[in-house]
Amino acid sequence: MSEAPNPAGSRLNALLAKASLSPLDPAQSKRFDDYLALLLRWNARVNLTAIRDEEGILSRHFVESIACARALPAGIRTLLDFGSGAGFPGIPIALCRPEIAVTLAESQGKKAAFLSEAIRVLEISAKQAAEERVEAVSKGRIVSGHDFSRAVKAAKSTLALAPEGCISSSLPEPRSISEACIVHSGRAEALRAVFDCVTLRAVDKMELAVQAASKLVRPGGWLALMTTVADLPALQKAAGAELKWNQPLSLPGSEDRVIALGERAIILPA
Repeated sequence: MSEAPNPAGSRLNALLAKASLSPLDPAQSKRFDDYLALLLRWNARVNLTAIRDEEGILSRHFVESIACARALPAGIRTLLDFGSGAGFPGIPIALCRPEIAVTLAESQGKKAAFLSEAIRVLEISAKQAAEERVEAVSKGRIVSGHDFSRAVKAAKSTLALAPEGCISSSLPEPRSISEACIVHSGRAEALRAVFDCVTLRAVDKMELAVQAASKLVRPGGWLALMTTVADLPALQKAAGAELKWNQPLSLPGSEDRVIALGERAIILPA
């Protein structure tokens, strides 16, 4: 008699327990199951992440991103995931912190197409008001999960970027579980807005990215860096003197990787 399959959500909860983190609830576990399945299917044809095995994705991408979501201070309402890639940590933040409106900024077309499909499949679509707000301040094309089918028809170039068979033809009406989760398909620097929090993880030319990202943090807001102990001082310097940094927190499963939270000072008028 064959053993019953062990769902990814159950294995993820075991890894969270090992890291002394509280488990996901059943609804969250199911969405992380779906996220992993979608990521594996796309990653077979598009290079979304160098880590391609299930256990590596669970232990590195998912657990680290969940730890980041839980480390973010209370009161954050808007968040920009700068250079989101395959959605880390932005999508787990949207799943774990539904009170936060998340913008996933990704300039590579194939990855942006994946993110649009992910927020549709995971039912974390943007509210129309949030989409209109961000569209008004952005130079780039924005696609919400709710309007994914309409956006695909209107932007054939994006559809051509998606691997064959990776976009579902079934488009049920999604149930929003977060304030908003949208995709900014373009460079994050093009956004003409500031956010309560900006996250960065494994972005190319990280120091230059941090310089740009720090300008998108509102006064009193937070810059969240997922990096290594060795690289952190240079990144904090690149972020500028207006940020005051909390003590870095070790990420689960690593003595070298940390999350660092820097708060932008509120400058009062003279």
